[in-house]
Amino acid sequence: MLEEEVLALASQQADQAEVFSVSSTSIPVSYEGNRLKSVDTRESSGIALRIIKDGRIGFSSTTNTDDKEGLVARAVEMLPFGAKAHMEFPDAAEYTHVPTYDEGAAALQSASLVDIGGALIDKMHGDFPDVVWEGRVSQSVSTTRLLNSNGLVAEETSSSVGLGVEGTLVRDTYMLFVFGRSSSCKPDLDVDGVIEALTRKLRWAERVAAAPTGQVPVIFTPQAVAGLLLGPLMAGFNGRNIVQQSSPLIEKLGTRMLDPRITVWDDPTNPYVPGSRSFDDEGVPATRFPVVQEGVIANFFYDLQTAGQAGATTTGSAHRGLASLPGPGASVIIIEPGDTTFADMIAGHKNALVVESFLGAGQGNILGGDFSANVLLGYAVENGEVTGRVKDTMVAGNVYAILEALGALGSEPEWVGGSLQTPALCCNGVSVSSKG
Repeated sequence: MLEEEVLALASQQADQAEVFSVSSTSIPVSYEGNRLKSVDTRESSGIALRIIKDGRIGFSSTTNTDDKEGLVARAVEMLPFGAKAHMEFPDAAEYTHVPTYDEGAAALQSASLVDIGGALIDKMHGDFPDVVWEGRVSQSVSTTRLLNSNGLVAEETSSSVGLGVEGTLVRDTYMLFVFGRSSSCKPDLDVDGVIEALTRKLRWAERVAAAPTGQVPVIFTPQAVAGLLLGPLMAGFNGRNIVQQSSPLIEKLGTRMLDPRITVWDDPTNPYVPGSRSFDDEGVPATRFPVVQEGVIANFFYDLQTAGQAGATTTGSAHRGLASLPGPGASVIIIEPGDTTFADMIAGHKNALVVESFLGAGQGNILGGDFSANVLLGYAVENGEVTGRVKDTMVAGNVYAILEALGALGSEPEWVGGSLQTPALCCNGVSVSSKG
Protein backbone atom coordinates (compact mmCIF):
# COMPACT_ATOMS: atom_id res chain seq x y z
CA MET A 1 0.00 0.00 0.00
CA LEU A 2 1.01 3.64 -0.46
CA GLU A 3 1.75 4.28 3.21
CA GLU A 4 4.04 1.25 3.45
CA GLU A 5 5.89 2.32 0.29
CA VAL A 6 6.47 5.83 1.66
CA LEU A 7 7.59 4.45 5.02
CA ALA A 8 10.10 2.13 3.33
CA LEU A 9 11.56 4.96 1.26
CA ALA A 10 11.77 7.33 4.23
CA SER A 11 13.34 4.73 6.52
CA GLN A 12 16.28 4.50 4.13
CA GLN A 13 17.12 8.16 4.71
CA ALA A 14 16.11 8.77 8.34
CA ASP A 15 16.67 7.38 11.81
CA GLN A 16 12.89 7.20 12.35
CA ALA A 17 9.91 7.79 10.11
CA GLU A 18 6.16 8.18 10.47
CA VAL A 19 3.45 8.19 7.79
CA PHE A 20 0.01 9.71 8.40
CA SER A 21 -2.79 9.54 5.82
CA VAL A 22 -6.41 10.61 5.71
CA SER A 23 -9.06 9.89 3.10
CA SER A 24 -12.65 11.11 3.31
CA THR A 25 -15.92 11.41 1.45
CA SER A 26 -18.66 13.86 2.35
CA ILE A 27 -22.09 14.99 1.23
CA PRO A 28 -22.85 18.58 2.25
CA VAL A 29 -26.39 19.90 1.71
CA SER A 30 -26.94 23.63 2.19
CA TYR A 31 -30.01 25.86 2.54
CA GLU A 32 -30.32 29.59 2.03
CA GLY A 33 -33.32 31.93 2.12
CA ASN A 34 -35.56 29.13 3.46
CA ARG A 35 -34.81 26.97 0.41
CA LEU A 36 -32.46 24.27 -0.72
CA LYS A 37 -29.34 25.88 -2.20
CA SER A 38 -26.96 23.07 -3.13
CA VAL A 39 -26.17 19.38 -2.83
CA ASP A 40 -22.59 18.30 -3.31
CA THR A 41 -20.34 15.25 -3.06
CA ARG A 42 -16.70 15.63 -2.13
CA GLU A 43 -13.71 13.33 -1.87
CA SER A 44 -10.28 14.11 -0.49
CA SER A 45 -7.12 12.25 0.44
CA GLY A 46 -3.60 13.08 1.40
CA ILE A 47 -0.50 11.81 3.11
CA ALA A 48 2.01 13.38 5.50
CA LEU A 49 5.52 12.27 6.39
CA ARG A 50 7.47 13.11 9.54
CA ILE A 51 11.05 11.96 9.98
CA ILE A 52 13.75 12.25 12.63
CA LYS A 53 17.42 12.29 11.69
CA ASP A 54 20.40 13.48 13.72
CA GLY A 55 18.05 14.85 16.35
CA ARG A 56 16.05 17.04 13.95
CA ILE A 57 12.48 16.78 12.65
CA GLY A 58 11.64 16.94 8.94
CA PHE A 59 8.13 17.16 7.60
CA SER A 60 6.25 17.25 4.31
CA SER A 61 2.79 16.46 2.99
CA THR A 62 0.95 16.15 -0.30
CA THR A 63 -2.41 15.38 -1.85
CA ASN A 64 -0.64 13.93 -4.89
CA THR A 65 -0.41 10.26 -4.01
CA ASP A 66 1.88 9.58 -6.98
CA ASP A 67 4.61 11.82 -5.55
CA LYS A 68 6.20 9.38 -3.09
CA GLU A 69 9.80 10.25 -3.88
CA GLY A 70 9.10 13.99 -3.79
CA LEU A 71 7.35 13.63 -0.42
CA VAL A 72 10.40 11.96 1.08
CA ALA A 73 12.85 14.37 -0.55
CA ARG A 74 11.04 17.42 0.79
CA ALA A 75 11.00 16.02 4.34
CA VAL A 76 14.75 15.41 4.13
CA GLU A 77 15.31 18.92 2.79
CA MET A 78 13.48 20.38 5.80
CA LEU A 79 15.71 18.65 8.37
CA PRO A 80 18.25 21.50 8.74
CA PHE A 81 15.38 23.89 9.49
CA GLY A 82 13.33 21.52 11.60
CA ALA A 83 12.82 21.63 15.35
CA LYS A 84 15.02 19.67 17.69
CA ALA A 85 13.39 16.33 18.43
CA HIS A 86 12.47 15.76 22.07
CA MET A 87 10.65 12.53 21.28
CA GLU A 88 10.72 9.16 19.62
CA PHE A 89 7.90 7.60 17.70
CA PRO A 90 5.90 5.10 19.77
CA ASP A 91 6.10 1.33 19.43
CA ALA A 92 3.20 -0.82 18.31
CA ALA A 93 0.34 -0.72 20.80
CA GLU A 94 -2.91 -2.46 21.67
CA TYR A 95 -5.94 -0.23 21.17
CA THR A 96 -9.27 -0.42 22.92
CA HIS A 97 -11.91 -0.14 20.22
CA VAL A 98 -13.92 3.07 20.44
CA PRO A 99 -16.98 2.84 18.16
CA THR A 100 -17.12 5.87 15.87
CA TYR A 101 -18.42 4.23 12.68
CA ASP A 102 -22.07 3.45 11.97
CA GLU A 103 -23.22 1.71 8.81
CA GLY A 104 -26.50 3.59 8.83
CA ALA A 105 -24.71 6.93 8.87
CA ALA A 106 -22.28 5.81 6.17
CA ALA A 107 -25.18 4.70 3.96
CA LEU A 108 -27.04 8.01 4.14
CA GLN A 109 -27.64 9.47 0.69
CA SER A 110 -28.20 13.06 -0.31
CA ALA A 111 -31.98 12.56 -0.57
CA SER A 112 -32.18 11.66 3.13
CA LEU A 113 -30.08 14.66 4.09
CA VAL A 114 -32.29 16.93 1.99
CA ASP A 115 -35.34 15.52 3.77
CA ILE A 116 -33.85 16.17 7.22
CA GLY A 117 -32.87 19.75 6.45
CA GLY A 118 -36.01 20.53 4.48
CA ALA A 119 -38.33 19.35 7.23
CA LEU A 120 -36.50 21.46 9.81
CA ILE A 121 -36.42 24.60 7.65
CA ASP A 122 -40.09 24.19 6.71
CA LYS A 123 -41.11 23.73 10.34
CA MET A 124 -39.21 26.78 11.59
CA HIS A 125 -40.29 28.97 8.67
CA GLY A 126 -43.90 27.94 9.19
CA ASP A 127 -43.77 28.83 12.89
CA PHE A 128 -41.72 32.00 12.37
CA PRO A 129 -42.44 33.31 8.85
CA ASP A 130 -40.55 36.59 9.40
CA VAL A 131 -37.30 34.76 10.09
CA VAL A 132 -35.01 33.89 7.19
CA TRP A 133 -33.41 30.48 7.61
CA GLU A 134 -30.23 28.98 6.27
CA GLY A 135 -28.41 25.84 7.25
CA ARG A 136 -26.38 22.80 6.42
CA VAL A 137 -26.81 19.05 6.79
CA SER A 138 -23.85 16.83 6.05
CA GLN A 139 -22.61 13.28 6.15
CA SER A 140 -18.99 12.19 6.03
CA VAL A 141 -16.85 9.07 6.34
CA SER A 142 -13.12 9.34 6.96
CA THR A 143 -10.31 6.83 7.38
CA THR A 144 -7.05 7.57 9.17
CA ARG A 145 -3.94 5.38 8.82
CA LEU A 146 -0.74 5.78 10.82
CA LEU A 147 2.47 3.80 10.44
CA ASN A 148 5.97 4.30 11.80
CA SER A 149 9.38 2.68 11.62
CA ASN A 150 9.01 1.25 15.15
CA GLY A 151 6.37 -1.17 13.94
CA LEU A 152 3.25 0.79 14.79
CA VAL A 153 0.29 0.29 12.45
CA ALA A 154 -3.04 1.93 13.29
CA GLU A 155 -6.18 2.47 11.25
CA GLU A 156 -9.62 3.84 12.10
CA THR A 157 -12.73 4.71 10.10
CA SER A 158 -15.30 7.14 11.48
CA SER A 159 -18.67 8.38 10.31
CA SER A 160 -20.30 11.70 11.10
CA VAL A 161 -23.67 13.33 10.52
CA GLY A 162 -24.11 17.00 11.33
CA LEU A 163 -26.80 19.65 11.28
CA GLY A 164 -26.45 23.40 11.69
CA VAL A 165 -29.13 26.04 11.21
CA GLU A 166 -29.23 29.82 11.58
CA GLY A 167 -32.22 32.13 11.64
CA THR A 168 -32.03 35.86 10.94
CA LEU A 169 -34.75 38.38 11.76
CA VAL A 170 -34.43 41.98 10.53
CA ARG A 171 -36.84 44.74 11.61
CA ASP A 172 -35.69 48.28 10.87
CA THR A 173 -32.41 48.52 12.83
CA TYR A 174 -33.29 45.46 14.91
CA MET A 175 -31.37 42.30 13.96
CA LEU A 176 -31.69 38.95 15.65
CA PHE A 177 -29.62 35.81 15.05
CA VAL A 178 -30.38 32.36 16.46
CA PHE A 179 -28.37 29.18 16.00
CA GLY A 180 -28.93 25.48 16.51
CA ARG A 181 -26.91 22.37 15.79
CA SER A 182 -26.60 18.65 16.40
CA SER A 183 -24.03 16.02 15.46
CA SER A 184 -23.42 12.31 15.90
CA CYS A 185 -21.57 9.35 14.44
CA LYS A 186 -25.02 7.82 13.93
CA PRO A 187 -28.00 9.04 11.87
CA ASP A 188 -29.82 10.07 15.04
CA LEU A 189 -29.64 13.86 14.97
CA ASP A 190 -31.66 15.53 17.69
CA VAL A 191 -33.84 17.54 15.31
CA ASP A 192 -36.65 17.91 17.86
CA GLY A 193 -34.17 19.27 20.40
CA VAL A 194 -32.86 21.80 17.88
CA ILE A 195 -36.42 22.95 17.10
CA GLU A 196 -37.25 23.26 20.79
CA ALA A 197 -34.12 25.31 21.51
CA LEU A 198 -34.64 27.62 18.52
CA THR A 199 -38.27 28.17 19.49
CA ARG A 200 -37.32 29.08 23.06
CA LYS A 201 -34.70 31.54 21.87
CA LEU A 202 -37.09 33.27 19.51
CA ARG A 203 -39.89 33.47 22.09
CA TRP A 204 -37.58 34.96 24.69
CA ALA A 205 -36.30 37.48 22.13
CA GLU A 206 -39.73 38.83 21.14
CA ARG A 207 -39.23 41.82 23.45
CA VAL A 208 -36.19 44.01 24.08
CA ALA A 209 -35.19 44.64 27.69
CA ALA A 210 -32.56 46.77 29.39
CA ALA A 211 -29.46 44.81 30.24
CA PRO A 212 -28.37 44.59 33.88
CA THR A 213 -24.96 46.20 34.24
CA GLY A 214 -22.05 46.05 36.61
CA GLN A 215 -20.99 42.90 38.45
CA VAL A 216 -24.08 40.77 37.93
CA PRO A 217 -24.57 37.00 37.74
CA VAL A 218 -24.22 35.73 34.19
CA ILE A 219 -25.78 32.43 33.15
CA PHE A 220 -23.79 30.90 30.29
CA THR A 221 -25.80 28.37 28.29
CA PRO A 222 -23.88 25.34 26.94
CA GLN A 223 -23.54 27.13 23.58
CA ALA A 224 -22.08 30.18 25.35
CA VAL A 225 -19.67 28.04 27.36
CA ALA A 226 -18.35 26.66 24.07
CA GLY A 227 -18.28 30.05 22.38
CA LEU A 228 -16.44 32.07 25.02
CA LEU A 229 -15.23 30.24 28.11
CA LEU A 230 -13.82 27.00 26.75
CA GLY A 231 -11.10 28.55 24.55
CA PRO A 232 -9.36 30.62 27.23
CA LEU A 233 -9.71 27.78 29.73
CA MET A 234 -8.26 25.08 27.48
CA ALA A 235 -5.41 27.35 26.35
CA GLY A 236 -4.02 27.24 29.87
CA PHE A 237 -3.92 23.43 29.81
CA ASN A 238 -2.24 23.16 26.41
CA GLY A 239 1.19 21.57 26.73
CA ARG A 240 2.67 23.90 24.12
CA ASN A 241 1.79 26.90 26.31
CA ILE A 242 3.20 25.11 29.34
CA VAL A 243 6.50 24.55 27.52
CA GLN A 244 6.57 28.15 26.28
CA GLN A 245 5.94 29.43 29.82
CA SER A 246 2.87 31.36 28.65
CA SER A 247 0.20 29.54 30.66
CA PRO A 248 -0.99 30.84 34.05
CA LEU A 249 -1.18 27.21 35.20
CA ILE A 250 2.57 26.61 35.22
CA GLU A 251 3.49 24.93 38.54
CA LYS A 252 -0.21 24.74 39.42
CA LEU A 253 -0.67 20.96 39.05
CA GLY A 254 -2.35 19.70 42.20
CA THR A 255 -3.53 23.19 43.14
CA ARG A 256 -7.20 24.06 43.63
CA MET A 257 -7.93 27.04 41.37
CA LEU A 258 -11.61 26.53 40.53
CA ASP A 259 -14.79 25.90 42.48
CA PRO A 260 -14.67 22.37 44.00
CA ARG A 261 -17.91 21.51 42.19
CA ILE A 262 -16.07 21.68 38.85
CA THR A 263 -14.69 18.46 37.40
CA VAL A 264 -13.61 18.35 33.76
CA TRP A 265 -12.63 15.25 31.79
CA ASP A 266 -11.07 14.74 28.40
CA ASP A 267 -12.77 11.58 27.20
CA PRO A 268 -12.14 10.51 23.60
CA THR A 269 -13.43 7.03 24.50
CA ASN A 270 -17.09 8.17 24.37
CA PRO A 271 -18.85 5.89 21.86
CA TYR A 272 -20.32 7.42 18.71
CA VAL A 273 -19.19 10.96 19.50
CA PRO A 274 -17.54 12.69 16.49
CA GLY A 275 -14.52 13.80 18.52
CA SER A 276 -13.81 10.34 19.92
CA ARG A 277 -11.11 7.99 18.66
CA SER A 278 -9.16 4.86 19.56
CA PHE A 279 -5.76 6.53 19.17
CA ASP A 280 -4.42 10.04 18.80
CA ASP A 281 -2.74 11.42 15.69
CA GLU A 282 0.61 9.95 16.73
CA GLY A 283 -0.73 6.46 17.36
CA VAL A 284 -0.84 6.76 21.16
CA PRO A 285 -3.87 4.95 22.67
CA ALA A 286 -6.71 7.30 23.60
CA THR A 287 -7.59 7.42 27.28
CA ARG A 288 -10.04 9.20 29.56
CA PHE A 289 -8.28 11.46 32.03
CA PRO A 290 -9.24 14.34 34.36
CA VAL A 291 -8.26 17.87 33.42
CA VAL A 292 -9.79 19.45 36.53
CA GLN A 293 -10.81 17.30 39.49
CA GLU A 294 -13.05 18.96 42.09
CA GLY A 295 -11.48 22.31 41.25
CA VAL A 296 -7.91 21.00 41.32
CA ILE A 297 -5.67 21.27 38.24
CA ALA A 298 -5.09 17.61 37.37
CA ASN A 299 -3.47 17.28 33.92
CA PHE A 300 -2.23 19.18 30.90
CA PHE A 301 -2.61 18.16 27.25
CA TYR A 302 0.62 16.75 25.82
CA ASP A 303 1.65 15.22 22.53
CA LEU A 304 4.98 13.43 22.18
CA GLN A 305 7.07 16.52 21.42
CA THR A 306 5.69 18.81 24.13
CA ALA A 307 5.76 15.98 26.67
CA GLY A 308 9.45 15.46 25.91
CA GLN A 309 10.13 19.18 26.24
CA ALA A 310 8.27 19.33 29.56
CA GLY A 311 9.77 16.16 30.99
CA ALA A 312 6.27 14.68 31.11
CA THR A 313 4.41 11.80 29.47
CA THR A 314 2.12 12.21 26.49
CA THR A 315 -1.58 12.17 27.34
CA GLY A 316 -2.51 10.90 23.87
CA SER A 317 -3.67 14.40 22.94
CA ALA A 318 -1.98 14.86 19.56
CA HIS A 319 -4.06 16.49 16.82
CA ARG A 320 -2.95 17.33 13.32
CA GLY A 321 -3.97 18.20 9.81
CA LEU A 322 -2.26 16.93 6.73
CA ALA A 323 -0.36 20.17 6.24
CA SER A 324 0.90 20.58 9.80
CA LEU A 325 2.91 18.88 12.49
CA PRO A 326 0.99 17.40 15.43
CA GLY A 327 0.15 19.59 18.40
CA PRO A 328 -1.54 18.96 21.75
CA GLY A 329 -5.20 19.73 22.37
CA ALA A 330 -8.45 18.53 23.86
CA SER A 331 -10.48 15.78 22.21
CA VAL A 332 -13.88 15.44 23.92
CA ILE A 333 -14.35 17.70 26.93
CA ILE A 334 -16.91 16.61 29.52
CA ILE A 335 -17.86 19.07 32.29
CA GLU A 336 -19.65 17.11 34.99
CA PRO A 337 -23.12 18.44 35.84
CA GLY A 338 -24.24 19.87 39.17
CA ASP A 339 -27.63 20.00 40.85
CA THR A 340 -29.29 23.21 39.60
CA THR A 341 -31.72 23.19 36.68
CA PHE A 342 -31.56 25.91 34.06
CA ALA A 343 -35.01 27.08 35.14
CA ASP A 344 -33.93 27.32 38.78
CA MET A 345 -30.82 29.30 37.79
CA ILE A 346 -33.06 31.91 36.25
CA ALA A 347 -35.69 31.82 38.99
CA GLY A 348 -33.07 32.32 41.69
CA HIS A 349 -31.96 35.81 40.60
CA LYS A 350 -33.47 39.24 40.94
CA ASN A 351 -31.15 40.63 38.26
CA ALA A 352 -29.01 38.52 35.94
CA LEU A 353 -28.00 38.03 32.33
CA VAL A 354 -28.48 34.87 30.28
CA VAL A 355 -26.04 34.56 27.38
CA GLU A 356 -26.54 32.32 24.34
CA SER A 357 -23.95 33.49 21.80
CA PHE A 358 -21.33 36.11 21.08
CA LEU A 359 -20.30 38.30 18.18
CA GLY A 360 -16.96 36.92 17.07
CA ALA A 361 -14.57 35.00 19.29
CA GLY A 362 -14.01 37.76 21.83
CA GLN A 363 -10.86 39.59 22.78
CA GLY A 364 -8.51 39.83 25.71
CA ASN A 365 -5.44 38.03 27.02
CA ILE A 366 -6.61 34.56 26.03
CA LEU A 367 -3.56 32.80 27.43
CA GLY A 368 -4.15 34.54 30.75
CA GLY A 369 -7.79 33.48 30.78
CA ASP A 370 -9.16 36.97 30.11
CA PHE A 371 -12.16 37.46 27.85
CA SER A 372 -14.15 40.40 26.52
CA ALA A 373 -16.92 39.92 23.99
CA ASN A 374 -20.06 41.49 22.58
CA VAL A 375 -23.24 39.56 23.28
CA LEU A 376 -24.94 38.49 20.06
CA LEU A 377 -27.91 36.89 21.81
CA GLY A 378 -28.64 37.29 25.49
CA TYR A 379 -31.56 37.96 27.80
CA ALA A 380 -32.23 40.07 30.85
CA VAL A 381 -33.53 38.40 34.00
CA GLU A 382 -35.65 40.41 36.44
CA ASN A 383 -37.22 38.97 39.56
CA GLY A 384 -36.57 35.42 38.43
CA GLU A 385 -38.02 35.76 34.94
CA VAL A 386 -36.65 36.38 31.47
CA THR A 387 -37.96 39.77 30.37
CA GLY A 388 -36.50 40.05 26.87
CA ARG A 389 -33.48 40.27 24.64
CA VAL A 390 -30.65 42.70 25.44
CA LYS A 391 -28.90 44.89 22.87
CA ASP A 392 -25.43 46.49 22.65
CA THR A 393 -24.14 44.52 25.63
CA MET A 394 -20.64 43.33 26.45
CA VAL A 395 -19.30 40.89 29.04
CA ALA A 396 -15.74 40.74 30.36
CA GLY A 397 -13.86 38.81 33.00
CA ASN A 398 -11.29 36.13 33.68
CA VAL A 399 -12.30 32.51 33.20
CA TYR A 400 -10.33 31.28 36.21
CA ALA A 401 -11.76 33.97 38.48
CA ILE A 402 -15.37 33.42 37.49
CA LEU A 403 -15.10 29.63 37.72
CA GLU A 404 -13.59 30.00 41.16
CA ALA A 405 -16.56 32.18 42.13
CA LEU A 406 -19.11 29.85 40.50
CA GLY A 407 -22.67 30.61 41.49
CA ALA A 408 -24.37 27.44 40.27
CA LEU A 409 -23.56 24.40 38.16
CA GLY A 410 -26.31 23.17 35.86
CA SER A 411 -27.83 19.72 36.12
CA GLU A 412 -28.74 19.33 32.43
CA PRO A 413 -25.63 18.73 30.30
CA GLU A 414 -25.89 19.19 26.53
CA TRP A 415 -23.66 18.26 23.64
CA VAL A 416 -22.26 21.20 21.71
CA GLY A 417 -20.93 19.78 18.47
CA GLY A 418 -19.01 16.56 18.83
CA SER A 419 -16.33 17.72 21.24
CA LEU A 420 -18.00 19.27 24.30
CA GLN A 421 -20.66 18.18 26.77
CA THR A 422 -21.46 20.82 29.38
CA PRO A 423 -24.30 22.09 31.54
CA ALA A 424 -25.16 25.75 31.91
CA LEU A 425 -22.88 27.70 34.26
CA CYS A 426 -23.97 30.59 36.46
CA CYS A 427 -20.91 32.73 37.14
CA ASN A 428 -20.21 35.62 39.47
CA GLY A 429 -17.52 38.22 38.88
CA VAL A 430 -18.47 38.93 35.26
CA SER A 431 -18.50 42.61 34.27
CA VAL A 432 -21.50 43.55 32.12
CA SER A 433 -21.75 46.83 30.27
CA SER A 434 -24.35 48.19 27.84
CA LYS A 435 -24.97 51.21 25.65
CA GLY A 436 -28.70 50.86 26.14
